[in-house]
Amino acid sequence: MGTSKAALEWHGSTLLRRTTGVLARAVDGCVLVVRAPGQPLPELDPAVEVAEDPAEGLGPLQGLAAGLAAVAGRAEVAFVCSTDLPFLHPAFVRRVLAAVDEHTDVVLPEARGFPQPLAAAYRTTLAPLVDKLIAAGRLRPAFLFEECRVTRLDDATLLADPVLAAHDPQLDSVLNVNEPTDYDSARGRAAPEITVQRYGALATANDQRGPRSIPAATLAAAAAAAGLTLDRHVVAVLNGDQISRDGHLPLAPGDSIVFLS
Repeated sequence: MGTSKAALEWHGSTLLRRTTGVLARAVDGCVLVVRAPGQPLPELDPAVEVAEDPAEGLGPLQGLAAGLAAVAGRAEVAFVCSTDLPFLHPAFVRRVLAAVDEHTDVVLPEARGFPQPLAAAYRTTLAPLVDKLIAAGRLRPAFLFEECRVTRLDDATLLADPVLAAHDPQLDSVLNVNEPTDYDSARGRAAPEITVQRYGALATANDQRGPRSIPAATLAAAAAAAGLTLDRHVVAVLNGDQISRDGHLPLAPGDSIVFLS
């Protein structure tokens, strides 16, 4: 990319802030960022944890080992993804995690024609095995998959989930950005379509007709489109169950926001 992917602008936020926000929406547990030694990161939600990869230049397995070890005592399974998945949908994360069972060490999507090791679920107990592979110089994720139990999810299996099929039918969740032209193309897409409604004391005559559809990638953008500012007087309810005032909160196709006084 020629610059830090984590800090790339994304609709008023950054790619890393968006990715961590999507994971926070999708999972009931900690969100952890693994960075290279001393790597500067853009601003993150205070709840996001950061771990340092102990070595540079060893590829994704080294980052995987560091991340799994950091959360091993708190979670049995981790969804692991790269920073540069701007269209990652919470429904995709939930679909992959739902496929983990007692016979599975890794749930590996094979979406859009390719294995997706950086949009997959891993048992945290795999950390010692990953360390062993790294020590032996076997640095490709495929070497890990040869030595553990892998459940593979093709497009049809993924899209058997009706929520995912409705909101990410092309499985753009795994579309990453490797070069500036990839980023420019992705950034040029319209923001996701969501619905907003002002309720109660914030309602206007137009709001009496119910929710309306707008393009918005963040909660701040949705508030602005509704003619509101997120402050201590306004709270947003996402999809009926998450309350937030975080303007960086990432939105995804199919989301519904109700603003309350």
